[in-house]
Amino acid sequence: MTSSLQGKVALVTGASSGIGEATARALAGAGAAVALAARRTERLHALRDELEAAGARVHVLPLDVTDEQAVADAVRSTVDALGRIDILVNNAGLMLLGPVEGADTTDWTRMMDTNVMGLMYMTHAALPHLLENAGTVVQISSIAARVVGRGSAVYNASKFAVNGFSEGLRQEVTERGVRVVVIEPGTVETELRDHITHAPSKAAITERVAKIRQLQGEDIAAAVLYAVTAPAHATVNEIFIRPTDQA
Repeated sequence: MTSSLQGKVALVTGASSGIGEATARALAGAGAAVALAARRTERLHALRDELEAAGARVHVLPLDVTDEQAVADAVRSTVDALGRIDILVNNAGLMLLGPVEGADTTDWTRMMDTNVMGLMYMTHAALPHLLENAGTVVQISSIAARVVGRGSAVYNASKFAVNGFSEGLRQEVTERGVRVVVIEPGTVETELRDHITHAPSKAAITERVAKIRQLQGEDIAAAVLYAVTAPAHATVNEIFIRPTDQA
């Protein structure tokens, strides 16, 4: 275990699988205490046991980021248990693809509530602590914030919103020592696609990604770690990472 983040506390949402789980491992491996937030608490407990066995301090947070009060409570619980918050990783998200015509608009609500409002609730609740500690907020965005695809209009909209919010936040807090980092992955081998309800869209993306070497959660976690361990005077504001095979 290295110690570049010794004494720091990180709160990671969506930590029960994929990018969030890998990021929690990477931050703990660098010496940070970690608060693990997600809805699937049984997975969080298993990860906690693993990280604690390696010497990390870990706090488990059952959390639905769309619940603003629960978000505020989770931030308070983290500070009570671990003493502070230096790093917030907003990773919780949904990718529910499908055309606008004939869409089940409940998918839209679920995506916007999680990808946008949940991320903003978390940022708002943690910001006083990040300002106090000259901390870092990491937003897990997407290639979808740069490249619009047919059949993903609302997902694109949610990720464009993340990037716009993050740049506005950066301008507000950068002169007060808080770093705002946006990570934009291309295709990653995660569970995101499992939740797509529009069958043709799910089939199409499954066929497409089967032809490439997908990024792994650990690839994105390495990018997060690089950004949060940069010298305090330097901010890695944006990292765009995609599979070599992705056209």
